[in-house]
Amino acid sequence: MDVQTLTVSTLQGQETPAEARVLLAGVSWQTFKALLADIGDNRACRLAYDQGMLEIMAPYEQHEEPKVLIAGFVEAIADELRIEVRHLGSLTLEREDLRRAVEPDTCFYIQNESLVRGKKIDLANDPPPDLVVEIDYTSRSLNKFEIYSSLGVSEFWRYENQQLYVYQLTDKKYNLCDQSLAFPFLPIANIPDLYRAK
Repeated sequence: MDVQTLTVSTLQGQETPAEARVLLAGVSWQTFKALLADIGDNRACRLAYDQGMLEIMAPYEQHEEPKVLIAGFVEAIADELRIEVRHLGSLTLEREDLRRAVEPDTCFYIQNESLVRGKKIDLANDPPPDLVVEIDYTSRSLNKFEIYSSLGVSEFWRYENQQLYVYQLTDKKYNLCDQSLAFPFLPIANIPDLYRAK
């Protein structure tokens, strides 16, 4: 991809010990797709695209530790309860018709696992993940709530300030909840205590 094809009207950068973020405005869907193809699947950054706005986030070690803990917790609980789960990490979730795409820190198919078992995910035909997890250390450049809700993700966990918040999608809007749809019997908010106890 020729870098000169990028149309950038705004450049914003934020960096913490946990992550670095850059926000570009005026990026076409075709440029976003070309960038994805050029940088490939084995990259260190995560991308989010919202109707012309492109966020590039590079996670550092401090960002990745809680993600690994939360993903391990979900897999351990699912294994203990003999629930089939498909863990797809930072799968690129995209809908060209909505001009939106996002790569969560990690995601899971739980309730809909049987519908996507062994399939290459295509959100035009397949359901979105049942659960996405985002680790936030800086103020979010893009509104991930709007992106995930437009994609129809039913449950969104956000780890921020050493707290885990659980959101459920109701009437195309996320509401903060005390329990998880996937694991309603578990005190999900207590997961960060396991991380801090290390």
